[in-house]
Amino acid sequence: MDLRVFTEPQQGATYETLLRVAQTAEELDYGAFFRSDHYLHMGSVDGLPGPTDAWTTLAGLARETKRIRLGTLMTAGTFRLPGVLAIQVAQVDQMSGGRVELGLGSGWYAEEHAAYGIPFPKEKFGRLEEQLAIVTGLWETPVGQRFTFDGTYYQLKDSPALPKPAQSRVPVLVGGHGAKKTPALAARFATEFNIPFASIADTEQQFKRVRAAAAAHGRADDALVYSNALVICVGRTDAEVKRRADAIGRDVDELKANGLAGSPAEVVERIAAYRAVGSQRMYLQMLDLDDLDHLELIAAEVAPQLS
Repeated sequence: MDLRVFTEPQQGATYETLLRVAQTAEELDYGAFFRSDHYLHMGSVDGLPGPTDAWTTLAGLARETKRIRLGTLMTAGTFRLPGVLAIQVAQVDQMSGGRVELGLGSGWYAEEHAAYGIPFPKEKFGRLEEQLAIVTGLWETPVGQRFTFDGTYYQLKDSPALPKPAQSRVPVLVGGHGAKKTPALAARFATEFNIPFASIADTEQQFKRVRAAAAAHGRADDALVYSNALVICVGRTDAEVKRRADAIGRDVDELKANGLAGSPAEVVERIAAYRAVGSQRMYLQMLDLDDLDHLELIAAEVAPQLS
């Protein structure tokens, strides 16, 4: 089971805070550092000192880390034109020496679009399909050839399709709970399918849908990596678990029901249950980014039991 750190900086974090988390995660041998792509906080927090841009952050981290993989869960398709996004991701991949992964979603948070003057189109899923086709198509076009795309929402003519990423294929994540369109998109474009904040039963059902869609698209059963994203709250004692739950404004019982919470042994057992239904990778949603001891505890007492 590959354990990855997943952060939500819109809730309140500076670049320096994210750098500390990423470098600590690298030192502790986590598989990756991922971040959300949001410009507005959620819930009762104030979000101070304000948002940071996902790909600007990852560009900085690309130069200040050495081994850990870096990515988004998920980049909002409404924030960037697909041609621009392909350039951004390819450049950051070069800057990192080939350690970048792109999670791409349709965008959903209407309030953040209104807050920063970003158009929020009614038809987002069709746009996402075209964005995935364009981004992957640009990267796959051989050097010296041109890329043209004539879609409903986007048109590209005679693009040189440059620059190229350092990796021969940047991993692309598609995710969500949709029963038909989402599995179909994953089958066509993704190297990884992620389901966020889902129960074990819902995870198993959605993985089956994606596997069926991949098979219908002629892809091998193991062509995609299957992953979950879940909030994490681990402590050696009940008091420590409660302290961490209180710090993020959550109830311990709710966290145990909907996430990964409790003692290291409890969390290992919970992750094993997800692994039993096909999960290969776990994105651990870390909401208190100042609690680096939390990362150390998971690395010391959870990760070894999952190898």
